[in-house]
Amino acid sequence: MKFRSRLLASYVVLIALPLLLLSFIYYRNSLSSMRDQAQNNVLEIVKKSNEVMDTKLRKVDQGSLALFVDRDLFRIFNQLDPSVPSELLNADRQVSAILSKYFTQNEDVYTYQLWTSYYSFGSQRNLPQGDPTRTALYQEAERAHGKMVWYPTYDFVQMFDQPWLQNSDIEYRYMFSATRLMEFSYVDNSTIARLWPNVERPVLTIGFKADFFNSQFEQSIPTGSSYLVIDPDNKVVASSNASQVTRVFNEQWVNAIRKAGSGTQRLVLDGQKTILCFDRSAVTGWLSVVLIPESTLVRGFIPTIRTSTILLAALLALIAYLFAYFIVRKMTGPIRQLFTAMRSVGEGDFQTRVEVKTHDEFGVLLQRFNRMNSRIETLVKENYEIRIKEKEAEIMALNMQMNPHFLYNTLNIMNWMAIESGQRELNRMLVRLSNMLHYTSRKDWGAVTVDEELEWMKDYFYIMEARFESKFTVHFGIAPELLDTPVPRLLFQPFVENAILHGFEQMEEGGRIEVTGEIKDGTRVLVVSDNGRGMSRETVQRILYAESASIGIKNTISRIRLAYGDEYGIDIESAEGQGTRVIITLPHFSNQSPPFQK
Repeated sequence: MKFRSRLLASYVVLIALPLLLLSFIYYRNSLSSMRDQAQNNVLEIVKKSNEVMDTKLRKVDQGSLALFVDRDLFRIFNQLDPSVPSELLNADRQVSAILSKYFTQNEDVYTYQLWTSYYSFGSQRNLPQGDPTRTALYQEAERAHGKMVWYPTYDFVQMFDQPWLQNSDIEYRYMFSATRLMEFSYVDNSTIARLWPNVERPVLTIGFKADFFNSQFEQSIPTGSSYLVIDPDNKVVASSNASQVTRVFNEQWVNAIRKAGSGTQRLVLDGQKTILCFDRSAVTGWLSVVLIPESTLVRGFIPTIRTSTILLAALLALIAYLFAYFIVRKMTGPIRQLFTAMRSVGEGDFQTRVEVKTHDEFGVLLQRFNRMNSRIETLVKENYEIRIKEKEAEIMALNMQMNPHFLYNTLNIMNWMAIESGQRELNRMLVRLSNMLHYTSRKDWGAVTVDEELEWMKDYFYIMEARFESKFTVHFGIAPELLDTPVPRLLFQPFVENAILHGFEQMEEGGRIEVTGEIKDGTRVLVVSDNGRGMSRETVQRILYAESASIGIKNTISRIRLAYGDEYGIDIESAEGQGTRVIITLPHFSNQSPPFQK
């Protein structure tokens, strides 16, 4: 498997893993978000349903309060003689008419009656009620002493003791009622008139069929969910499961949500994750609960989420593949170019260069390769030149060393002749010249110390000063720590010679040469300066770079660069009439030997 294929596969895998994780997270978050949204929507439905029911039931409550001060009802019951049947029938017609004004417009009200021990007034609907005063409805109203009592759903057959209806299919089988003990009164000339003490106080009973809740919940809650309405005693007022109505619901979670009053809760019921949305009625105090299986709640959303997730994942996978392909191509393209170029270099073509199109790491790598190739080409060329120069130097050394004893003996004879003739100055010049010849004709052409180079320079300056009759003076300022450091032989000679022969050419006296040296930032800086006539910029450029320049200076520059590298060498600062300053920069090796020292 090629590196490009492996790299592409790696990128695809590395991008695919986060992509799968991202898709999973997106799916879970979307599912959770939709579930929360649906849950909140159902809670709002429960609250709105309770508000609607409370509004309807509150009208009934307000209507019952209006009956307390109804003058006609007060008059009827305060003056009624229950022992006279005709009066009862007449009173029933009047009471029914009065009650209908308050409750007929409410379509949810099934019956409305005023119960007494002797008669039931109001809308009968042919209900076989028997004696209503013996029912729990009547007794609860009496115990409440005028407060409205919302009695939860009950079985009509059992409440009114009608066993013969047990197996009958009657629409009023299950009902819930609102009851209130009526203490009629009215204000007469700032005086409150009340029923006579011997008058029996009737109980107002308003009946609702149990399907009152069905119409509120079944059409609004999500499909597959169920609802439950329970009173404070956990008696089921209404339920989507008809078998639970009128029974006591004893699940533990009911107590927890009853304390909260309104909100949502998630439970596991019968092994299924279920969401409870609940709210308490402000009128009856009954708790309305909608139970929604999570699978039902999000069933409609799952296909949408799954489809959008798959499409998004496919799109991202395509983008990831294109992105990975682009990256791999960007990475392997320069590598292929470099591989081809290296093959050419391996075959000996050091002029091969790779085109650099970018400035990233691969661009830098190609630049370094081109630079390395150029350097190798230069080194090969320099190595060839060095070998030629070494041959020339060997030939020169052999020529100079053919008969050195003959030169020394000749100079020695001339020296003794100068001594015998009393020419002391000539004697000293011959000694200096002998030292210079011995220094330049040594077999070892390696490095010398700065101290040795200065001693040779002093001999050279002595002879030059004698020749030019004190035309110039020389001053040395070399730092002591530089005296033992190695330098190429005859390092200063071309520059001091150029200063004496050319710089002081038009001067009769006053010439000054300074040779200084110091260590600066890890580099040895040696300076030869004079106060001669100086040179133009063009002349300086010609000396440093022209092929026909001074052989001695060019040779010195070449030897420095061959020994230390191109970053070291010679710089010349000069201007006409302002003297010349030659700056020689060499590396400082501390205790290490220079490259050319043997």
